[in-house]
Amino acid sequence: MKTKITELFGIEYPIILPGMSWISVPELVAAVCNAGGIGYLATGPLSPDKTRESIRRIRELTNKPFGVGATLLMPGAYENALVAIEEKVPVLNISLGKGENLIKKVHAYGGKVITTVTTVQHALAAEKSGADALQVTGHEAAAHGSQVTTLVLVPAIVDAVKIPVVAIGGIADGRGMAAAMALGAEGVGMGTRLSITKESPVHDSAKKKQLECGIEDTIYSNRFDALYCRILKTPSAEKAIKQGRNIPKGIIASFAIAKALDLSWLKLATSILSGSKGEKSEKPKDTQTKVPAGSKPKKNKSLFRKMMKGPEMGMNLAHMAQAYVSIKRATEDGDMEKGVYVSGQVQGIIHDIPTVAEVINRTVEEFTKIQKDIAGKIN
Repeated sequence: MKTKITELFGIEYPIILPGMSWISVPELVAAVCNAGGIGYLATGPLSPDKTRESIRRIRELTNKPFGVGATLLMPGAYENALVAIEEKVPVLNISLGKGENLIKKVHAYGGKVITTVTTVQHALAAEKSGADALQVTGHEAAAHGSQVTTLVLVPAIVDAVKIPVVAIGGIADGRGMAAAMALGAEGVGMGTRLSITKESPVHDSAKKKQLECGIEDTIYSNRFDALYCRILKTPSAEKAIKQGRNIPKGIIASFAIAKALDLSWLKLATSILSGSKGEKSEKPKDTQTKVPAGSKPKKNKSLFRKMMKGPEMGMNLAHMAQAYVSIKRATEDGDMEKGVYVSGQVQGIIHDIPTVAEVINRTVEEFTKIQKDIAGKIN
């Protein structure tokens, strides 16, 4: 196949494995790359040393292009992105944070950057910052998808930008791929589908649970990890949503994160409380409007929100730490009673656990057949 994404990344098929924590590990990433697509290493749970080790492991398993994901909102993500740049990874996927500095560093050695976005506004900002492509995540997707469906979001962003778009959310086969291409996308991401494969490290209990569930068996809420997030509907998930933000639990969970990231707890806590987002942003300017003498000045709500952004960001990160432990428990340990698993609505049309190569090959075959069938109907 030939699309702007296959040409940009130097791959055979425009099929992407997003960077999903505890799922997009070197073995699964390499399997997708060897099958003709491209995978992104998830660095969320990794320390810089582990990130470097994982990148080198991928290179042992494949000689094909691959990517590394960095969610800049999270502590340690910017440092992991710098490791990826030092290792000159072919593709860097950035999300939830400013990336201009990183993009310049990647372009300096000839690498490419794809930015994950969920709104037209963010898409335009990412394009302006120098991103080579956009990963557009619709409402149906697992984890942090948009509040707008893929069917509407993708064409809206395609119309707004000039760089190629990859569609994610609700895609698990050739039918979804054909639909995304018709919307103007140049590639597709299939996170949930590729996580339910033989090479996927997801615990068998979690895979089995997904196969048992339908398209309506997910929950989309901002009460699980502070952002709007889609998770598998289970009693433990419903309990987590009902409970919402629990700062004491978040602080306790942060010890596990500090250990995984190879950071002292104090350093991690400082990062969380300061609302660290990787690259430093400019201090907000004092935009208070001058008022006539004798009048009572009005509070500048915009400036107030900016001033409160840091503390609120810290609270949200503590909330995410609380979710971190739950997701890891379900994904790695298969504990569906206490853990919470992240899954997309598309789980309801997935009915087997094939190899990665089987998923990609039959997706392309089905896509090709649909193209011919549609052409036949038109003629």
